[in-house]
Amino acid sequence: MEIDKIIHEPARLRIMMILAGVEQADFNFLVTTLGLTRGNLNRHMEKLESAGYLKVKRSFKGKVRNTSYQLTQEGSKALAQYWENVDAVRRSGQP
Repeated sequence: MEIDKIIHEPARLRIMMILAGVEQADFNFLVTTLGLTRGNLNRHMEKLESAGYLKVKRSFKGKVRNTSYQLTQEGSKALAQYWENVDAVRRSGQP
């Protein structure tokens, strides 16, 4: 039972939890909700996307570029497994 280091980082865990509760979320919503800088959020999203945990959709609303994210099936499974592993570590008393 190994803790997923990609998800375990606090900002990425918060991102995953938000996305688990909605169909999709756009970049500006996540910046506002998480209180991260745009650059910092972008870096975290790149890591989650590289891991296959996020699906990214880029579009335009009028002339404004919009980027939205949703968890992939793999991301949902990874988050569920993360919580199972955290709970197993907690029950075992091991750090």
